[in-house]
Formats: sequence, structure tokens, C-alpha cells
Amino acid sequence: MSPQARVLRSWMLTATMLGGCARVGPDFQPQHEAWSGQWSSEAIGRASEQRAQPDLRQWWQVFGDPVLERLIAESNANDAGVRIAGLRVMEARAQLGMALAGRYPQMQQASADAMYVHSRQSGPTAQTSRVWEYSAGVDIGWELDFWGRFARAIESADAAYFAAQANREDVLVLLHAQLAQTYYALRTAEARVRIARENARLQKRSYEITERLFKAGESDELDLQQAKTQYFGTLSSIPELERQIALSRNAVAILLGRPPGPVPELLGAPEKEGVLPRIDRAILQDVPANLLLRRPDIRAAEFQIAAQSAQIGVAKADLYPSLTLVGSIGWSASSLPGTQNGLLLVGGPSLRWNIFDYGRIHNNVRVQDARLQQLIIAYQNDVRVAARQADDAASGLIKALEREEILREAAHSAERSLTLANALFREGYSDFQRVLDAQRALFAQQDAYLVNRSNAVSYLIDLYKALGGGWYTEQPTVDAATREQMRQRTDWGDLLTEPPRTPTSPFNATAMPARASGHE
Repeated sequence: MSPQARVLRSWMLTATMLGGCARVGPDFQPQHEAWSGQWSSEAIGRASEQRAQPDLRQWWQVFGDPVLERLIAESNANDAGVRIAGLRVMEARAQLGMALAGRYPQMQQASADAMYVHSRQSGPTAQTSRVWEYSAGVDIGWELDFWGRFARAIESADAAYFAAQANREDVLVLLHAQLAQTYYALRTAEARVRIARENARLQKRSYEITERLFKAGESDELDLQQAKTQYFGTLSSIPELERQIALSRNAVAILLGRPPGPVPELLGAPEKEGVLPRIDRAILQDVPANLLLRRPDIRAAEFQIAAQSAQIGVAKADLYPSLTLVGSIGWSASSLPGTQNGLLLVGGPSLRWNIFDYGRIHNNVRVQDARLQQLIIAYQNDVRVAARQADDAASGLIKALEREEILREAAHSAERSLTLANALFREGYSDFQRVLDAQRALFAQQDAYLVNRSNAVSYLIDLYKALGGGWYTEQPTVDAATREQMRQRTDWGDLLTEPPRTPTSPFNATAMPARASGHE
């Protein structure tokens, strides 16, 4: 082995041995409060049961609605929010690759020169010379990660990458809940229109009867005007409900990645329209405390804490001297006769220490620490808010189910009352006012029953959302068409391949940087 090769080998070995000797700054610590590990809710206990199916990741299967399932599958592929969140995952993956570059020589410069020299000397012995001179060299500087600056930067970028993945899953949770809420709001409005039209038909018949009786002199005008008022009042509710249908339909179209307009999947046979699911309780696979801490937004907040914790170490590394191994390899040659080609190898350590920083570095460490504490407090508050949302939704579901039984009985009684009122009026044992009162009560109770069923469905969806359900999708992080478009524009290497799944905690994100960045 040549002396130059031995020097270079020793230089590389020294860099490997000294790099990453220590890591300044705090290691990530979980910030779970004591209550969050054992938290339970009486309301959630009453509103749910533990069963294996359906999986909380796809809670909408509890409704058994194939139309909703098809809409959710399409929204996963086409919703703009989900697609943008997937691209942010790829952005974070590329930023992790940038951080990983700190493992390798940070300063590299290669140069090559060729120079032609033509000279002519005047005088009795005039001479002309033509000489080519060549040179090439490489300058390398490798800062040893003695204090863990680059290791902490990789740690921070790795946590930020998995936070981006968790944020995408949170977008899916919100999308699925919003789509289901909008879908059933549309179905509720359709059912209310149908009820309004049926009641308007009954009331129109009464209005026509009173009109004939009034013209025949067998009834006073009061009955006529009251019947007319009730009929047109019911008719007036229909346009507003139809407006709600149009708004919900447009909202569904946008969530599917379509322009506003008709959604053929929502059209069904008249007897099928407006059907709302009958629900009992939520299906959960774990205790509420564990489900809360596995919520994608809670996991994202925890990864953000891990990322910021590592930034303190990056800032603290500036307090200490940096040791850089610098070296140059050069070669020079000339076409001038009698000259020799030369190889130059220079290497050695370089020590830099920013002693007079006037508090800038210390204050930067304090800035990073204050940001970490902000994230810790925000995380703890997010967990409390999540628990409140779950408890509120469970309480709402319980009360809606209790009210449903009452309203069902009230609707049956109102229907029976109308039948009796019509019979008594025809037999002459009652005036028409009782018929009008019974019609008004029937419409009000039927409409209230539908609205309450819709509220129960909405509370159930809110409960699943509050517990972090619905983050699963079979769609890739970036769809094939977008990947191809990006590859044609930029060399992405293997970064656009499907990344590994998000771990449940920063403690599970070990040995992830190489895989997450797409480099093995």
C-alpha cells in the first residue's frame, strides 16, 4: 500500500472512530400525564362495547351502507387534502435525506485546470516555447460529529417525517368523518322532504275539504284559513330542505375531488332515498385511554415534541469546539521537457470554537427549549381536549338514543290521534280544529324523530372521530399519476416508493432514518 493510501485510510478511520462520540442535549421523554394512561369515561362505557368487528380503522362499516363505503374509497384517492398531506410526507422524507448527508464529508470541492502557455523571447537568441500545464485536485472537509450535532439533526428530521405521516392519517380521520356526516345530512334532508310532502298531501286534502264546505255554507271561514295556513306552512319548509340537499350534494362532490354538481351514486330508488341507519352503540377494540393516545393528531404532536427536543441538542453543539478533518489531494503535470508530474496529499485536523458569541448561542438554546415546552403544553392540552370530545360525543349519543324511543312513541301516538280526529270529524262529534291540531302534531313529531336519528348518527361519527378512528386507507401515500408526473420533472430516486408505516410512538421509531429516507 502506498504511503498516500495509508494516510488516507488512517484519516478515514479516525473520522469513523471520533464521529458521534457524544450527543449533547436532552433525549426524548414521553409527556403523558398520569391520568391519560388510566382514563375512562362512564359515558363511553355506556355508549360502546368491545368487539373485534368492525375495525375502528374502518368504523363506517358499522352502518352497512355500500354507497357510503364506495364514496369513502373514492375520496381517499381524490380528496385534495389527503393528496397534499401525502406530498408533505414526501417533502419530509426528502428533508430527512438532507439531514442524513451530515454523516458524510460536508465540504467538498473538486477542480481541474488545463493551461496553455505560449512565450517568445526577443534578442539574438530568440526562442519560442509552447507549454501545456495540467492540474486537478479535490478538497475535503469532514466535521466530526463529536457532540452529536448531525445525529440530533437526523433524529429531529426523522421525527418530523413520522409526524408528517401521522398528520396525513389525521387528515384521513377528518375526511372520513366529514364525508359520513355530510352524506347522512343529505339523507336526513331527503327523508325530511319526503315526510313534508306526505304531510302536505294530507293537509292539502283537508284544505280542499274545508274549501268545499265553506263554499257550500257548511263551515265558517276560520276553518278554511287555518287549513290553508297549515298546508302552505308545510309547503314552505320543502324549498329550504331541498337547498340543504343541494349544499350537501355539492360538499360530497368536492370531497370526492369532483366539481360541484350531481353525484350519480347518491341517486337511488324513491323508496330507498333518505334512509338513515338504526344504530345502537359504538364498537371499540380497546379501552378509551389507549385509543386517545393512538389518535393520529396526538401521535403527530408527540413526534413534534421529539423533533424539537433534538433541536436543543443541535443548538447546544454550537457551544463546543468543532473538529474538522481537512485534506487535499492534488495532481499537476506539465508538457515542458524535464519536468515531473506531481501528486500532493495534504491532511490534518482543524479546530474551530466560537468563543465570543455574546450570548447568541446560549439564547438560541433557550429559544429551542422554550419551543419544546410550548409543544409539551400543547400536547397535554390536546389530550385533554380529545378526552372531552370523546366524552361529549358519547354523552350526546346516549341521550339521542334515549330520546329516540320517546319520539318514536310520540310519532305513533300522533299518527293514531290524526286517525281518531278524522273519524270524529266525519261523524260530527268534533270540530275541524282537532284535525288541524292532530295534523300539525304528526308532522312535528315525525320531523323531530328523523332529526333525532340524524343526531344519533352524527354523535356516533363524532365519537369514532374523537377516538381517532378512520385513519386507514388502501391508497398509496402518493398516487401513481402524481408519482409519474414528479419523476418526469425531478429525479426522486427511490424516495417516491411507499414509505414504512408510522410507528405508534417516537420510542418505536428506532432504526428508521435509513428506511424512511429511502436509502439503505
